[in-house]
Amino acid sequence: MLEADFKYIIDTFFALFAMVLIIFMVPGFAMLEAGLVRTKNVTSVLTINVMIYAVASIAFLLIGYSLAFGSWENNSMSIWAAFMFQMAFVGKTINIMSGGVSERVRIFPLAIFAVIMGAFIYPTVVNVSWGADMIAGTFLDLDMYDLAGSTVIHSTGGWALLAAIMIMGSRKGRYVNGKIRVIPASNIPLVVLGAFLLWIGWFGFNGGSVGSISSVENANLVAKTIMNTNTAGLAGALIAGILMYVRYKLFDITMILNGALGGLVAVTAGPDLYDMYTPILIGAIGGALVVFAVPLFDKLELDDPVGALSVHLVNGIWGTLAVGIFVDSVSFMAQLKGVVVVAVFAFSVSFVVIFLINKIIKFRAEDDAQVEGMDVNECGVEAYPEFKRAI
Repeated sequence: MLEADFKYIIDTFFALFAMVLIIFMVPGFAMLEAGLVRTKNVTSVLTINVMIYAVASIAFLLIGYSLAFGSWENNSMSIWAAFMFQMAFVGKTINIMSGGVSERVRIFPLAIFAVIMGAFIYPTVVNVSWGADMIAGTFLDLDMYDLAGSTVIHSTGGWALLAAIMIMGSRKGRYVNGKIRVIPASNIPLVVLGAFLLWIGWFGFNGGSVGSISSVENANLVAKTIMNTNTAGLAGALIAGILMYVRYKLFDITMILNGALGGLVAVTAGPDLYDMYTPILIGAIGGALVVFAVPLFDKLELDDPVGALSVHLVNGIWGTLAVGIFVDSVSFMAQLKGVVVVAVFAFSVSFVVIFLINKIIKFRAEDDAQVEGMDVNECGVEAYPEFKRAI
């Protein structure tokens, strides 16, 4: 067997293996969100996660991949493996939205938006950052370093979520006379399971983005990338737990897990570039940002049941800028420009698209439907019929 053939086979297998790990994030998001919402909305949340994976992936197959990368050619591995790896990413962008709009979003209009995100919005962001670069040589041409998508994936999804929340408004009864009404999670074990599935999936998310493992140098780089990814998650969890205990004398497992996820988002832009210690600082700052951002968004009455804005949007921005701060070879201004350009594009286009869809098919369920539960009104199947509570 020729050496070139061996490398082709190994890198093809590596891309497919990483893709499988990333797909594990689909049940990760689903379990995390199902645990954080009330029992009367669990089936709806699960259905949305399944539909997002199906709808966004088909849209990316038919339109999005070609828009993002210009062609289906690939000489280093099977083009089918390269496509599957990239396809695994697209649903994550909308998964970021699904939890943040849960307990009041209707499935059909969100599915329509998923088509547009998978076919046009997300691929355009990929095009100007990782892909064919249809605006090369213009002011909007990005020179941002973003290995696995702190901005390209996480911030893009976060900006779309912010647009959706602004248009939809909050859940019925979440904010009453300027006060925040606490709505507790329904199933903490599911939250823990979902968070750890996401954490494991991140090893394929970031490690697979190195692109090759078929040489000693690349194998070491993949291993370092995965180690740094894990380190940032550990640091995020620890600092979130410490801050919650200092402030409230309690260990809030949901905040600890969101701190870990915040650290993972933050390191995603450059885990291949850092030494083994820098991710501790990046992840710790990421976890701290989650702890402070969650109550801030509540004060602004931006109702986000799972903390997705704090985890993905805030830390997507932080993680991208961190590469410019901690890596000498990367321009901070290039990172800042990338953050700003993606923010303006993703938020404005998402806002317009959701606004127009909302004019035809309302995104937000009526108050009575929310009281009864989205499971009954959107799916006809209740996850926990014996435990249903109208709260």
